[in-house]
Amino acid sequence: MNGTRRNRTAAVLFDMDGVLLQGRGTDPAVHARALEDVLEARGMDVPEEHRATLSTYEYTDAFVDACAAVGVDPEAFYTAREHRSAARTVDHAAGRDLFDDVDALDRLPDRVAVGLVSNNYHRTVEFVVDRFDFTTFDVARGRELGPVGFSRRKPDPYYLETALDALGATDGIYVGDRETDVVAAERAGLDSAFLRRDHNADVELDTDPTLEVDGLGEVVDVIGE
Repeated sequence: MNGTRRNRTAAVLFDMDGVLLQGRGTDPAVHARALEDVLEARGMDVPEEHRATLSTYEYTDAFVDACAAVGVDPEAFYTAREHRSAARTVDHAAGRDLFDDVDALDRLPDRVAVGLVSNNYHRTVEFVVDRFDFTTFDVARGRELGPVGFSRRKPDPYYLETALDALGATDGIYVGDRETDVVAAERAGLDSAFLRRDHNADVELDTDPTLEVDGLGEVVDVIGE
């Protein structure tokens, strides 16, 4: 572990995918199947050349252009696809396990507020919290469906700031496994802990985190000092 930290941490926020929950996110095949759900519900058949773009997770200019090509409103179509993706993502999350060191969160001191903030869909975050009976979190926040929710993903600090407001906190640390987590924490005025696991052990960062840790136990040790 290296870096410096503030003397007091009012809130500790954790990312979900790759930090608490094994796996880095939703398989792209989930979104492809969600597209098929929407097309079937609407009685639509679209050319094969547009299917990959219409099933992408990202709301991009290419997605908008593909919607124009098949004659649908891009915002409405993307939101409909996301509703289907969110439902299927819950099923996908049901087959994923927690990392072995998640139990370390039980040692977090009572003096800190604890939150979960993820780029994953809010419905999926709620499912994971319920499935694993997490009582640690005072607030758990995933992203909204649709283009606006997509635009507010990290590295935008919106959801971090929303969680801080809900906790009544202005200071703290965010624990994540991507550079976007580090950047979002910085933009929200938080310290950052970059958690290295097997999937990001060799990642080189362009933005320096406050801390680098090899496990959740190290985070809890720092907070408890």
